[in-house]
Amino acid sequence: MPRAFYILITVQFVSALADNALLIVAIARMVELASAAWLVPMLKLCFVLCYVALAPLVGHLADLWPKGRVMMAANSLKCLAALLLLWDFDPLGVLALAGLGAAMYAPAKYGLVTELLSARLLVRANGFIEASTVSAVVLGTALGGLLVSQAPSGWEAASAVAQWLNAGDSHLKVGMTCLLGLYGLAATLNLAVGDSGKRYAHHPFNPRQMFTRFVHENRLLWTDPLGGLSMAVTTLLWSIGACLQLIVLRWAGESLGLSLEHAAYLQGLTAMGVIAGAMLASQTINLDFAPRLLPVGILLGLLIPSMAYVHSIQAAAALLVFVGGLAGFFVVPMNAVLQHRGHSLLTAGRSIAVQGFNENLGILIFLGIYAGVTALAIPLMSLIWCFGFLVTCTMLWIWARHRRQCLQTVMESSSN
Repeated sequence: MPRAFYILITVQFVSALADNALLIVAIARMVELASAAWLVPMLKLCFVLCYVALAPLVGHLADLWPKGRVMMAANSLKCLAALLLLWDFDPLGVLALAGLGAAMYAPAKYGLVTELLSARLLVRANGFIEASTVSAVVLGTALGGLLVSQAPSGWEAASAVAQWLNAGDSHLKVGMTCLLGLYGLAATLNLAVGDSGKRYAHHPFNPRQMFTRFVHENRLLWTDPLGGLSMAVTTLLWSIGACLQLIVLRWAGESLGLSLEHAAYLQGLTAMGVIAGAMLASQTINLDFAPRLLPVGILLGLLIPSMAYVHSIQAAAALLVFVGGLAGFFVVPMNAVLQHRGHSLLTAGRSIAVQGFNENLGILIFLGIYAGVTALAIPLMSLIWCFGFLVTCTMLWIWARHRRQCLQTVMESSSN
């Protein structure tokens, strides 16, 4: 692997670490402001909205300039978001600005990987990227818990910087300053990434043509039997996962009596399970076998309601690790199938844009539903049961549809 790739991984880790900590700090800020409960899921929704709205555009932008420069601009936007949070701006607007930076960052990052590495190294490189991302989720969630605790109040350097920046009077200002420093570090590290030297022909900026092409690419991937199957599964899992991230925080507070700080630590256990499940899948599952894992998705749906009957921290930790392990074991092979079909039908970059659009649109819809049911004050236990029922029924439908397609293929082959 070239040195530039390891620098890229480092930048990715620092930026993703700050993104996950930012969500926890923003939630704490909403609590501090005594905001309505239904506004909390809107934080994640604002972040994801940019991925969906700008999907046809960000790939085009990533090819206009060297990828490292685009990544620096994206992290600079995140720096501005952290600074605005320090200055008492609305956390919803702050998360939207950070989401804009993240939406720009993703295609530039994956595009630079393909420019730096040969095809034979791409699988290994994606393994590094996934490990870095999930590790950043674990550590970023834990870091967010630390930043909203009382511990940072003694960090004199960060406190001095917050005072110099004329920060607001929030007790979270030291933690917000640390976030600003992390984003600044990520932007600075981009200077060392360098330029791959790859240049592309400049296409005219025509929003109508970009949108039309993007719609066609979406239809092409969805109508492919394996592409549509894997897209449906990954979209469902990422959408439910975004809601469960918030449900776990609420469940830890209401059922286990944990503070936001300790709930964030508990949530990190799920990501640890995902890492373990993903590693196991990478060693034991191949692409051809991946569709046979659909019953694992049904099992995940059946396990979600068990949260309603867990009232001890030890049992909660074991459940979250197990659920995370199943999710990692299931989603990694399905994601590989989607990338393989996307690369075959489109190109690597365009298929990633289509995949990101659909998964984040699903997250957006589910977070909107979660915000709505929270505004209606539906009890937590009822909410957990509903999400479990939804996952189970949807996975049963996907499994039945896949079996019907396989049977139809066998019958057509026999008739020929």
